[in-house]
Amino acid sequence: MRIVLDAMGSDTHPGPEVAAALQAAATWGDPILLAGPEEVLQPMLRAAGAAPGSVRVIHAPEVLEMTDKPADAARGKARSSMAVGMELLKTGEADAFVTAGNTGGAMANALFRVGRIRGVKRPALTGTFPVRNGQAILLDIGANADVRPEFLVQFAIFGSLYAETVLGRPMPRVGLLSNGEESGKGNELVKEAYPLLANAGLNFVGNIEPKEFYAGKADVVVTDGFTGNVLLKTSEAVASFLISMIREQIKSGLTTSVGGLLAKPAFKRVGAILDPGEYGAAPLLGIDGLVFVGHGRSDARALVSAIRVARQAVAGGLLPAMRQEIRRRLTSGIAEDVE
Repeated sequence: MRIVLDAMGSDTHPGPEVAAALQAAATWGDPILLAGPEEVLQPMLRAAGAAPGSVRVIHAPEVLEMTDKPADAARGKARSSMAVGMELLKTGEADAFVTAGNTGGAMANALFRVGRIRGVKRPALTGTFPVRNGQAILLDIGANADVRPEFLVQFAIFGSLYAETVLGRPMPRVGLLSNGEESGKGNELVKEAYPLLANAGLNFVGNIEPKEFYAGKADVVVTDGFTGNVLLKTSEAVASFLISMIREQIKSGLTTSVGGLLAKPAFKRVGAILDPGEYGAAPLLGIDGLVFVGHGRSDARALVSAIRVARQAVAGGLLPAMRQEIRRRLTSGIAEDVE
């Protein structure tokens, strides 16, 4: 399996990427394609004692910075690590691309270099969230701030296929994020999307409030990218706040400190569930190639998790399944140009 990793994506690149490439190659036995400046990466790999052939460096002398404008960088930095990695995906020399770089840059490069699956109006960034009794998928979490109702139907199709292929959920339950359970609740986008989703041939369970989302009432929940990104960042902030408050309270007295020591294994398990590094990266679904975008703060462990998720998607046949399902469902309204 050929996974290409953007060596210059994370906030502290390329250290985490080099460590992740070595660990992933050792774990799964497949060489990792590492896109980045050869003069930087080769000495690091030699110093780390990389086994011959375990990591193949793909020379990419330019770096897409977080301050770069995504569309301009996609066109102007054709030799960036992100662009070179995407080209490998486009030409079939790689099965999946993983980056912890600029999300907007990943979106722009994916559209410009790989393109959408025919029939897809908008790709969607797809997040995996810890919920009661497992995991749930939320999309979009940041690729499209403004969407139309029909886009949410496509997002629901993407999410359902991803849930089936990667999470192993047959007939995944699809919900529409709203401020109330009733079909008449929500803004105009939600109200217009509701009947479209109800008639889309999916296992649609209606409107889902955030509390129901975390209660595990749906496997896939769709919303616009602005709302999804706010929910994502709020969730991360609340989880971090609660963990820090619990730690402070445990250390506040002798009795609670002793109790905290006894409960330490349970706290570790909860911490692992809430750790974004456990979920790796978010797939950019709707692109005609497997693209995964991780957090800029990703360390080596998070990047290995991202590679694991990418491998699961390849092994599960996610891309051909999406091509087939979209071709079957979407017979009209194809938008060829990037809007």
